Amino acid sequence: MRLLIVGTLKGQLTTATKIAMDNGASVTHAEGVEQAMNVLRGGKGADLLLVDVGLDIRDLVMRLEAEHIHVPIVACGISNDARAAVAAIHAGAKEYIPLPPDPELIAAVLAAVANDARDLVYRDEAMGKVIKLAQQIAGSDASVMITGESGTGKEVLARYVHSRSARAKRPFISINCAAIPEHLLESELFGHEKGAFTGAVARRIGKFEEATGGTLLLDEISEMEVRLQSKLLRAIQERVIDRVGGTKPVPVDIRIIATSNRNLNDAVRDGTFREDLLFRLNVVNLKIPPLRDRPADILELAQHFAKKYAAANGVPLRPISAEARRVLTSNRWKGNVRELENTIHRSVLMAQGDEIGPEAILTPDGDRLDLAKTAPAVAHATLAAEQVTRALIGRTVADVERDLILETLKHCLGNRTHAANILGISIRTLRNKLNEYADGGIPITPAGNGSPDYQRMANAG
Repeated sequence: MRLLIVGTLKGQLTTATKIAMDNGASVTHAEGVEQAMNVLRGGKGADLLLVDVGLDIRDLVMRLEAEHIHVPIVACGISNDARAAVAAIHAGAKEYIPLPPDPELIAAVLAAVANDARDLVYRDEAMGKVIKLAQQIAGSDASVMITGESGTGKEVLARYVHSRSARAKRPFISINCAAIPEHLLESELFGHEKGAFTGAVARRIGKFEEATGGTLLLDEISEMEVRLQSKLLRAIQERVIDRVGGTKPVPVDIRIIATSNRNLNDAVRDGTFREDLLFRLNVVNLKIPPLRDRPADILELAQHFAKKYAAANGVPLRPISAEARRVLTSNRWKGNVRELENTIHRSVLMAQGDEIGPEAILTPDGDRLDLAKTAPAVAHATLAAEQVTRALIGRTVADVERDLILETLKHCLGNRTHAANILGISIRTLRNKLNEYADGGIPITPAGNGSPDYQRMANAG
C-alpha cells in the first residue's frame, strides 16, 4: 500500500504513518495540492490520499478527475470541526478521520478505503490445483495469463502471485483495459509529455513506469484495441516504452499479469487479438473454474463473507443455517464469487434470530434466492413443500403414515379402491389400517354415494 499525506498533517499523523509503515506501506508527504499532483504525475503513485480538511478538497478531486487519476481520499481535521467534515465528504472524500487520531480507527479506514485486505479463501480441490500452480510460478518473472468468468477472483489471484514473488515489496499496479476509453488508454499505460494532446497540462507518468520494479496487472486485456496491442508487445519484448508525445524510449522493469473473461484463441481467429502478443502473455495460464464447479468453496467463502460483513456493519456474527447452506450450494452463481459476496452481505443485514436462514438469502430485489428464478406456481409449490417438510420433523413414522392415509382417503371422497391405488398398497391393507384407526376412536371418511365401496356396502345391506 502507498499512502500520500497531503497538507500540514505530517506531525499530527505520525501514528497513521507508523501504522501504515508497520504494515509494509510506503508513505510520501506533500505540502499542498499542487505538490500532491506532481507526486502522482511523477510515477510514485498512491493507493490512498490522507488530506488536510483545510485544503480545497473539491479542487483536488476535480484535478484528479481531469487527469484521469483514480485514488480514494480520506480527509482529516480537528474532531469538533463537523462542518468541515461534512463539506469534505460532499466534495468527494470517502471518509473523515478526526484528530488527534485513534490508531485503531486509522488502521480500519486505511484497510477499508484502500481495499488492501484481499483474502484468498478456498477449499475445493479444483481451486487448490490452480493455487498450487500459482505458488510454483510466483517466484519467477514469467508473464501470467489468468482466465475465468467475470467475478471468479482473477485480480485477487493476481495479487496473490505478486505477494509471493521477489517483487512483493514493490508496487502492484492495476489497470482495467475495458473501463478506460480507447483514446485515453495509451496515455494511461505509457504516460504522456506536456502538450502531447488537449488536456495534457503536465508530464504524466504512465502505469508501466509507475510499476517499475513491481507487477503490472492488465485487467480484461481482451478489450484492448489491436493498434495498442502492437505497442504493448514492443514494451514487453524490449522492456522500453514511449510516452505519448515523447522523443526517446524509457526503460521499464516490470512483470506482466493479464486477465481475460473471454477465450483469446477465439479472439485471435476473429482478428481482434494479436497471436504473437498472446504467446508473450500466456507463458503460464491460471484458469479459475466458475464457482458452480468448485462447490466446496461456496460455503467456505460464504462463512468468510458473513464474518467480514458482520464486523463491517457492527452486527452479531450469525452462523449460516443448514437450510440456508442448501440454498447457497444449489444456486448456479452466474456472477460467481462477486455475486455470492453481495448475497451474503445482504443476508448479514437482513437476518433475524440466531442464524442466517433461507429467508435472509435474497436477490437484490428482495426475493428469496431459492424461489426468485422459478415460475410463481413452482415457487409456491416449493414453499409449500418446505412447510410440509418442517411439519414432519419430530413426528413418528406411524403418525405420518396415519395422516397420509386419512388425507388421501379424504381427497378420494371415501373411495377406498382409488385411495389404495394412490398409496400403492392393497385394498386389504388399507381396510385393516382404517379398522385400526376406527378402533382407536379416529373418525374415518365414509364411502361416497358414487363409490364402489358404497355400492358394495349397500348391496351387502
